[in-house]
Amino acid sequence: MDNKIEDIIKDKINEDDLHLFMKGTPLLPQCGFSSTVVQILNYIKVPFSSTNVLEDENIREGIKEFSDWPTIPQLYYKGEFIGGCDIIKEMFEAGELQEELKDIIKS
Repeated sequence: MDNKIEDIIKDKINEDDLHLFMKGTPLLPQCGFSSTVVQILNYIKVPFSSTNVLEDENIREGIKEFSDWPTIPQLYYKGEFIGGCDIIKEMFEAGELQEELKDIIKS
């Protein structure tokens, strides 16, 4: 991955507490896994920003290399990789995601 793409990814991860790299947008997810994560985040009422990886092949491939995680979506909290759809879903069902994000949940 070239440094420019890595810098773009780091900027996106660090610009908001919660950032989702996904296929599509929160209003129009382009895959079921991305849609599932958006639904969970909306359900627990956390603000998040997102990047549509379908708009830039370099970011789509770069984020996989950056995180050493092969799939999208990928969720980052305060600059740290949390996980993809299955991990987010498991954390949500166990109440761990709500606990992790309690500082930013809107009441």
